[in-house]
Amino acid sequence: MRRHQNLIGLSHDHHHGLRLAQLIKKDAPVYKDLPNDVEGKISYTIKAWEEELKYHFKNEEEILFPAVENRDDKIDELIDELLVEHEEIEYKINQLKTSVEKEEILNDLGYILEQHIRKEERDLFDRIQEIFGEDELNKLIDKIEPVRQGMGEGEKG
Repeated sequence: MRRHQNLIGLSHDHHHGLRLAQLIKKDAPVYKDLPNDVEGKISYTIKAWEEELKYHFKNEEEILFPAVENRDDKIDELIDELLVEHEEIEYKINQLKTSVEKEEILNDLGYILEQHIRKEERDLFDRIQEIFGEDELNKLIDKIEPVRQGMGEGEKG
């Protein structure tokens, strides 16, 4: 399904997340201008978390999910799953800071992150577009876009 213009910003964030997911998997190809050793990938992952991912998750958890929940059972089910995955992703990122199994954690995180993003794109966003009308999607973007634009700026802390 073609992405509604008012969800494109979040989909753009997902593109960055998918690139990270591919980078940190075992046997990932070498990407120009991106780290290719385990420690470099860990630093890159933690930086991506601190500067983008945690704000993206906050945006979904505090704005998107509450705005679309309680209208459709399938959306509610997906939100429940996605919230658990958010916790799992954050846990894995925190494990990178302390575990000795860093390469294994990176690989697991890569697969979890990829599956999570694809679920949001293919299942949640498609369902939102089926259920919500143009006016509702326009109201939603008025809430989401200002938060997206503030990611990594005054939102840190």
